[in-house]
Amino acid sequence: MPMDAPLRPAILHADGLCRCPWPGVDPLHVAYHDTAWGAPEWDSRTLFEKLLLDGFQAGLSWITILRKRDAFRAAFDGFDPVRMAAYGPAKIEALMNDAGIVRNRAKIESAVRSAQVYLDIEAKQGFAAYLWDFVDGRPVQNTLRHMGEMPTESEMSRKLSKDLKRRGFNFCGPTIVYAFAQAVGMVNDHLVDCHRHAACAALARDAS
Repeated sequence: MPMDAPLRPAILHADGLCRCPWPGVDPLHVAYHDTAWGAPEWDSRTLFEKLLLDGFQAGLSWITILRKRDAFRAAFDGFDPVRMAAYGPAKIEALMNDAGIVRNRAKIESAVRSAQVYLDIEAKQGFAAYLWDFVDGRPVQNTLRHMGEMPTESEMSRKLSKDLKRRGFNFCGPTIVYAFAQAVGMVNDHLVDCHRHAACAALARDAS
């Protein structure tokens, strides 16, 4: 969730739909809000990509990463964990010279280590199953009226952050993990008056 989100209730857009205030009116941000954010995601590879992108977001805004997402996908071989786990010094230097992504060596090297950890978790229990176990396999349905009620972390995000770090992930503090959980629908934090709150809740019911 963008840290500069205004503390306001859902707002009515020109198309007649009420939305959470944080995407503003930026078309890319609004499309992300309407089609992805808060929808339960069960695919391991997609979850892996989003967790890494949230790590790259640390210290930045999500819209910055969203605008660079296609460049990230190209640079990181579609976030293929098998290929990423084998990246060596030459590939890391190439990534450091790629102006389309966030050129932070610590984050790039962390992404490579994370791919190696992902492969271990995926082989043992499935990465999606591992993550969803932290919410007992079912999205948490919150009933928030305005942005001031939205938490930045939770007991779940603290536990998941601690376990991810123990396994070898980095850039996954409790706040980043909570934002990740919101984005992939482990937590439904659309405001109750937002048109996506009920839609994401229905997706959760359909998947159960």
